[in-house]
Amino acid sequence: MIAEPARRRYDSLRRAAQAQQTSVEIARAARELFLAKGWAATTVRDVARVAGVSVPTVYAAYGNKTGLTKALADAADLSADVPLLLADLEAATEPRRQLAAMVAYDRRLYERAGDVIVLLREAGRTEPELAQAYRDGRRRGDDAHRQVLSAWPAGTLRDGIDVPAAVDIYAAVCNIDAFTELTAGRGWSPERVGAWWTALLTRELLEER
Repeated sequence: MIAEPARRRYDSLRRAAQAQQTSVEIARAARELFLAKGWAATTVRDVARVAGVSVPTVYAAYGNKTGLTKALADAADLSADVPLLLADLEAATEPRRQLAAMVAYDRRLYERAGDVIVLLREAGRTEPELAQAYRDGRRRGDDAHRQVLSAWPAGTLRDGIDVPAAVDIYAAVCNIDAFTELTAGRGWSPERVGAWWTALLTRELLEER
């Protein structure tokens, strides 16, 4: 009498796990095709074929190609490990260490998901919804940096630099284009880029002690 309900419950868990795995396979196929063929040239049918599922399954999982791309962008943010950033910020005892923690997060983001960020920006040239998603991502980054910088004691930033200017300088130095140029274009390791960004931003933003 007990075995039958239990079996049905496990069947439900099994179906949920299978659906999750299917979503992962679709997302993996989409990322591969978007990067190889370009966003515009890739169709939902292409994604379904590479993922080994039906076209309706792709629509059921993500709605459409735009929804799928936004899901990839959300996964990109998660890949950089926000909990680690928060732990590093809370453990830091001085602004220099908090600045290094922010740079480390952005370096992880660009290393693990920089291709998706570029993809989202390029797709946004023809898809307003994706353009907005890209702008929202940039805004979230600026807001996070602003929140940290605003919490620093008076006199931390160099004379003549206020928080808005500091956020602008950070964005101009630490961005996906600079990361790509230094790593893919000039052979720097991600770790070297992060160390240089930290040293540069420390000089540009913080008052000498």
